[in-house]
Amino acid sequence: MISITDKAKDHVADLRAREGYTDEYNIRVSVKGGGCSGLMYDLNFDNKIDEADQVFEDKGVKILVDKKSLLYLLGTTLDFTDGLNGKGFHFVNPNASRTCGCGESFSV
Repeated sequence: MISITDKAKDHVADLRAREGYTDEYNIRVSVKGGGCSGLMYDLNFDNKIDEADQVFEDKGVKILVDKKSLLYLLGTTLDFTDGLNGKGFHFVNPNASRTCGCGESFSV
């Protein structure tokens, strides 16, 4: 399961509205190679659900994850921070053994 905090849910709704996406667009979370720790998170809107996608719904937000990325993301919570260390989405990933300072990359 992948979950989302209330704060992240609110920012997803705001961002969806500002960017002109309809409710048909869901959040797609994936993992790609790169970053200072070896793997990077990728977060965007997507209105297509592939047959191999896993679909999670939390707090009314559908989260799409491809099979390969799911191995790295199970149990992850998508949060939003707006503190002194930066503003943006933040992944709380119990599978990550190390994360970089910016929080955008990790290793397992």
